[in-house]
Amino acid sequence: MSSPTVGDTAAATIAGLRNEPVQARSNARLTSLLDAAAAVIGEIGYERLTTAMIAERAKSSIGTVYRYFPDRIAVLHALSARSMTRFATEGVPLIDSPDHATWLDAVGAALRYWVDAFKGEPGFRSLRFGDVLDLRPRSGEITSNGVVAAAVVSVLVNRHGRDDDDQLRFRVEIALNMCDAILARAFVFDSTGDDRIIGEALSAPRNYLVGFYGEPSAPRS
Repeated sequence: MSSPTVGDTAAATIAGLRNEPVQARSNARLTSLLDAAAAVIGEIGYERLTTAMIAERAKSSIGTVYRYFPDRIAVLHALSARSMTRFATEGVPLIDSPDHATWLDAVGAALRYWVDAFKGEPGFRSLRFGDVLDLRPRSGEITSNGVVAAAVVSVLVNRHGRDDDDQLRFRVEIALNMCDAILARAFVFDSTGDDRIIGEALSAPRNYLVGFYGEPSAPRS
């Protein structure tokens, strides 16, 4: 059975909203609520987030929050789905760029996307793609980071000719988890990130993969 895609995972989460928005005004209201939640999470972390905080930050009523979300956990999952959607629309094309000469360059692009999300996407450094909420196996026994890893592996296979196998998927997911864990430490005491630790978040996963697959050969001119 194939693994769920980035789009599948995001769509399944959005489908859990109380009222999936169909009009522009409803979409704008939902975006406002999610933006408010992300801003609060960026300040205090996801653990302390409440629906009342979301309503206050969005300058909305608590009833409006509950119109879309049954509880705070649904808000958190919706934010994770939004991050996944952004990865699908912005991150995957960056990773799949023909400018990356080797598979390792493509992996490096995935790692840099993670760094940029930590730095620039409100709430991401706390919530990430949602695995921090619940590390138990999801449907099909794949985590959100595993879904992201599968997207990266697809690029490595289709553009760079790597063999698609369970070991490659496993090791790419481990590499991304390494980056994620190191970046979490990089932002503990510095909101802009400790550059030395960020450097390790970029190099350690690459070295891990090179240990199994070696340095890629330079492409022929």
